[in-house]
Amino acid sequence: MLAVSDTAIALDDIRLTLGSAAGPVNILRGIDLRIDAGETVGIVGPSGSGKTTMLMVIAGLERPTSGRVFVAGQDLTDLSEDALARFRRDHVGIVFQSFHLIPTMTALENVAVPLELAGRKDAFARAEAALAAVGLGHRLTHYPGQLSGGEQQRTAIARAFAPQPKVLLADEPTGNLDGETGHQVIDLLFAESARAGTTLALITHDPVLANRCSRQVRVGDGRILDDTQAKGAAA
Repeated sequence: MLAVSDTAIALDDIRLTLGSAAGPVNILRGIDLRIDAGETVGIVGPSGSGKTTMLMVIAGLERPTSGRVFVAGQDLTDLSEDALARFRRDHVGIVFQSFHLIPTMTALENVAVPLELAGRKDAFARAEAALAAVGLGHRLTHYPGQLSGGEQQRTAIARAFAPQPKVLLADEPTGNLDGETGHQVIDLLFAESARAGTTLALITHDPVLANRCSRQVRVGDGRILDDTQAKGAAA
């Protein structure tokens, strides 16, 4: 069993097997991982290696077949779906490749929604401050369709950071952006993580981006193949 007193994320012998027409498929095959508070970890590996599934397990969006999951000091393994949803709301931010903004809501409303669900009376003030922090203080009343791809991802980052999560999970957050816009978004992601002291776990196919993290975890065939300090890491 992994010690979890000083960890942000701990996975203890995580296995996930799913059924298929051809029989059981082993997605995760005994993942052991510890990420300390404030670390930035790049998760790399080929498509189908299990890295996104591992991230979903950390987020409590996928239940493992066996093993235990600890995030921000909480054992997620036996929590109900409602309890997992409340835990994510209060402690975990998620940024996806697709922005997942609500098209009928303004940028301000999109960022305020999780804060309102958490019962924050200052939801809109906090959302406005989060958007200002990502350089979108002048786009509060714009709808997603009126924003560029980079602005939409900035809005998604503001939404993820607004509740002040202990852990931020990002799955190819620049996958739908051009190179220059992607670099700007990543600079912002690292800057916000450093400012808030948030633990960041980032899936990427970009070796340059992975090298910006303090560690790289390489996943293959549902296993961790390598776990090393990144060369020249800088947040």
